[in-house]
Amino acid sequence: MAQPAAPDQAVPPLPSAPARMPGLEAAGMPRSFRPPTRRVLWISLLALLIGLAAAVIARALTLLIGLITNLVFYGRLQDSFVSPAGNHLGAWVIAVPVIGGLVVGAMARYGSRAIRGHGIPEAMEQVLLNQSRIPPRLVWLKPVSSAIVIGTGGPFGAEGPIIATGGALGSLLGQLVHVTADERKTLLTAGAAAGMAAVFAAPLAAVLLAIELLLFERRARSLIPVAFAVVAATALRFRLQGGAPMFPLAHLVMPGAAAIAACAALGLLLGLLSVGVTRAAYWVEDQFERLPLHWMWWPALGGVAVGVIGWFAPLTLGVGYDNIAAIVAGRIGLDALLALCALKFLSWVIALGSGTSGGTLAPLFTIGGALGGAIGLLLAHAWPALGLDPRLAALVGMAALFAGASRAVLTSAVFAFETTAQPHGLLPLLGGCMAAYLVSGLLMRTTIMTEKIDRRGVRVPADYSADYLEQVPVRAAMSAPAVTLRATQTLAEVRVWMAGGSAATQHRGYPVLDAQDRLCGVLTRRDLLDDTHGPATPLAALIRRAPLTVHAGHSLREAADHMVLAGVGRLVVVDGEDPQRVLGMLTRGDILAAHGRRLEEARVPTRHLDWLGTARRR
Repeated sequence: MAQPAAPDQAVPPLPSAPARMPGLEAAGMPRSFRPPTRRVLWISLLALLIGLAAAVIARALTLLIGLITNLVFYGRLQDSFVSPAGNHLGAWVIAVPVIGGLVVGAMARYGSRAIRGHGIPEAMEQVLLNQSRIPPRLVWLKPVSSAIVIGTGGPFGAEGPIIATGGALGSLLGQLVHVTADERKTLLTAGAAAGMAAVFAAPLAAVLLAIELLLFERRARSLIPVAFAVVAATALRFRLQGGAPMFPLAHLVMPGAAAIAACAALGLLLGLLSVGVTRAAYWVEDQFERLPLHWMWWPALGGVAVGVIGWFAPLTLGVGYDNIAAIVAGRIGLDALLALCALKFLSWVIALGSGTSGGTLAPLFTIGGALGGAIGLLLAHAWPALGLDPRLAALVGMAALFAGASRAVLTSAVFAFETTAQPHGLLPLLGGCMAAYLVSGLLMRTTIMTEKIDRRGVRVPADYSADYLEQVPVRAAMSAPAVTLRATQTLAEVRVWMAGGSAATQHRGYPVLDAQDRLCGVLTRRDLLDDTHGPATPLAALIRRAPLTVHAGHSLREAADHMVLAGVGRLVVVDGEDPQRVLGMLTRGDILAAHGRRLEEARVPTRHLDWLGTARRR
């Protein structure tokens, strides 16, 4: 090691050093990855209770929607979940969504503006910016406002408001009990996922939705509670409503290779459509922003469009779950499918742009399923040898449009499988959803879920990958051997050595060793050049605090977190078996250099091997 020679003179006794120098554990730094602790049991119990509550709320919301629908469209006091399409109001049907828009606009202005929108983006924003804190009043304002909009014919699904309400319930509980911000995020996500599971009886898709859109991670400490909440909500849903598939579908035969390829090609088309749908939705929203009216009146204005379209096409009114079931079951003809696809899109995009309260899942499923079913019918008539079942094309279209618009690709494929219970549809679903995901990713930077909050400057994680710094051990990045000093040296000797100007003298910190080469402290360049100490002062007298250390086997992520928590730019690397034996130094520059190697690995090489194994320049 490069170091100045120690003088032969008596020095004061060295400060007593602890048997084990303070490193990561003594500093109390949490590791980036660790097995679940008993704390997960407590969070899982809370999540389970949230899941049960979310199932009850989902059932109550569907009953409330049914009550309002029956009252305003049929004049009867019933809570059965019915479609508004069978009403006999004639032209008066136009006024019903307008009234609903007026009520919700007033609720948004005088209650909470946060009830506007379709739920998931707002929950994402709270997770990313507000430590998952959602105002408690949204627990009742969001479902009630959504029930009014949907019950008066709004072309939305009930799942978005229930997801938002479940998330608000989880956040509220997380604010009432003593939990960390990460645990509150888990509870919020557990409530949101439980809400989706309670509506569709699709537990696995609900867990995947949580991972792809809300958790922004896949760790045991968050995944376990969310899964328990989903299981509890689904089990209670089965108890309250039965366990039949949401969209019953007669037996599908195993598709052939040509049919699977056609489904993938259909996914490409739906991926293009998802880009257009997303841009159209926000274009309409921008047009509402230009209106010389207070935003409170926009939902009523959007209700006019919903009512007019609903007068001519009653199937566009309401949640339309029965429409989706009819589409995937093949009970709707070609002309009706095309009309439903176009008019449902027009009604939904205007209503959504007006800033009312409602969901996006069901409308996207309706639009995508109707278009997929229409294409399937055309292909079955024009090319029967292809062997493509129109019902399968509708199922793929339904899932692929949502996959392209939201980028929740695994959620989309598994959702379509769970809600129909048709295993033979899973392979073409995977191909179609991935094709839509590919096109959407190439053509659109944001999604229908993230565009709004992206405009506000919120950066939403889009791709999840293993932390590179977690994979690199400290020993692979540290500078070794370390430039050390002796506790018996004087400041005068060290200053003469530093005046030599060698590279070793330019470091900002130096480990200090005793006569047995044991670490007893760290001195910075500022300590060594401080004029308040006399030239004859031994280095041992300057040591005032125990050194901050890291083991060679720790990861760079642990080391970087340790630096941040301690407010330092360097750590002494010690042996894990003997924490007073110095192996090297780790600085912020060493960690950045490791990041540089990661970027180098991702760079496209300038040379490649031809089929003979000869290197050629690209």
